[in-house]
Amino acid sequence: MDLEEIRKYCLRKKDVAESLPFDKDSPVYKVCGKIFLIMNLKHPFSINVKCDPEEAIELREKYVAITPGYHMNKIHWNTIELNNSVPSELIFKMIDNSYNLILLSLTNKKKKLK
Repeated sequence: MDLEEIRKYCLRKKDVAESLPFDKDSPVYKVCGKIFLIMNLKHPFSINVKCDPEEAIELREKYVAITPGYHMNKIHWNTIELNNSVPSELIFKMIDNSYNLILLSLTNKKKKLK
């Protein structure tokens, strides 16, 4: 799985915007103004995604390439190193889950603006 494939996958989702608020090597993907994925374009390539806290721990225990979110809330975010040790299907599922967790957290006012 490569970064461009992940980028395209994120941008196909409804109401997603890409930006560079931190630096040129860390594209951010937001839904309705809230981050659901941060990409690291420097080696080792990785992404940060929001997770259910219990699922986050389970994934970390199962995959060495999944660790607590780098520079993020370690309870709710995981970092996935893109070294081909985590199945692509699982990465896509984690991206979907992150996107959906953010959608669920939106206030009713923001949901109406969508």
